[in-house]
Amino acid sequence: MTQDESVAFAKKYLEDLLAFFEVNVEVEATLSDDIIELRVPSTDNNSILIGRSAETLRALQYTLSTTLRNRDAEVIRVNVDIADYKKQRALKIADQARGWIEEVRKTGDSHVVSLNAADRRVVHQVATEFDDVQTFSEGEGRDRKIIIAQKSS
Repeated sequence: MTQDESVAFAKKYLEDLLAFFEVNVEVEATLSDDIIELRVPSTDNNSILIGRSAETLRALQYTLSTTLRNRDAEVIRVNVDIADYKKQRALKIADQARGWIEEVRKTGDSHVVSLNAADRRVVHQVATEFDDVQTFSEGEGRDRKIIIAQKSS
């Protein structure tokens, strides 16, 4: 399956999955940096489709990615965003990260936070804005944490 076919398949597959939940919407699909970006507009079922701690959203994403992999698609990485949930979450985490970084800069003490992979990625990105702090992740699986620390001189 070519890149264009992969994008078209992912769009149709997600629309069909959503129709199962009686959510009949048109999904916006694009390809960016070898990742299929699928955006679902806001509906009355946002909370059901996103789920607690975005578990349902991640499950939809995993199902799509696995299906593409099983069909030997050229592109298998998928990012699903429902009602801009991920975008808003990233902005919130970025604001929190700036606060954590300022605290580390003020006190000199490291700050440790348990976050999922997407949220850790946002914190790592925000940290690049500061020359005097560094971030790194430790642990495995769900126990993985991000550490924000001052750079050693």
